[in-house]
Amino acid sequence: MSVIKIIVATHKQFVMPQDTELYLPIHVGCEGKNDLGFQGDNTGDNISVLNPYYCELTGLYWAWKNLECDYLGLVHYRRYFTKKTEVYNESINVDDVILQKMLEVSNVIVPKKRKYYIETLYSHYAHTLDGTHLDLARKMIEMKSPEYLSSFDKVMKQRSGYMFNMFIMKKELADDYFTWLFPILDSMYECMDLSGLTAFEARLFGRVSELLFNVWLVKNNLAPKEVPFMYMEKVNLLKKAKSFLMAKFFGKKKFFFSTHSLPKKANSAVPE
Repeated sequence: MSVIKIIVATHKQFVMPQDTELYLPIHVGCEGKNDLGFQGDNTGDNISVLNPYYCELTGLYWAWKNLECDYLGLVHYRRYFTKKTEVYNESINVDDVILQKMLEVSNVIVPKKRKYYIETLYSHYAHTLDGTHLDLARKMIEMKSPEYLSSFDKVMKQRSGYMFNMFIMKKELADDYFTWLFPILDSMYECMDLSGLTAFEARLFGRVSELLFNVWLVKNNLAPKEVPFMYMEKVNLLKKAKSFLMAKFFGKKKFFFSTHSLPKKANSAVPE
């Protein structure tokens, strides 16, 4: 029987699935923080200290390097793959709606695509965040794995994609993906000046990786199985829509979020 491990990335106490054989809560960014009672991402081979920049990727890195399994996946403490499409309400029990087993044998399982319709993936990122992040990612791909460039350009022109760094896939595929992904992100991190960024802005590497996941899928001709997902908290859809429209038509980016101090790092010049 295949061993499947789906990590649940969290940074705070939250209701977790009861199926502890399948789901493993991971305290991401655990290094130097109070113990939440979950597995920390700061044991063994880890990059926990990079969590302010890499987001849930520090949990994925830990799982990649330290877990023995046949399939590896990631969900979030408030965002899960589900059996069917549902809208959250306070009476929902997480164990009644989340996946309890693989629906069928599949190399890669992903959340249903997020569609932007009037935006490409590149333009949406540029309008809401900073397009130079993707420009730098492209430069690093050109330097490290130029065979991915055409797939990168293709994905940037798409109007939909698989988001949230959520997936379940065979461990050997995860090995291939992470072996490609992390050197690109690490090279970006080493050459960027992050000193003037807010805590929200600094999490750019996790956001860039969401798009790079789509690049990796396209380059490797993988046709994943799409599965519904849902938030385990109420989502203000009107507010999200307003933020999107303000960013696209009025240049109001998402840089107004609250800040906190960031770890210091040495800054290097961006390669020409």
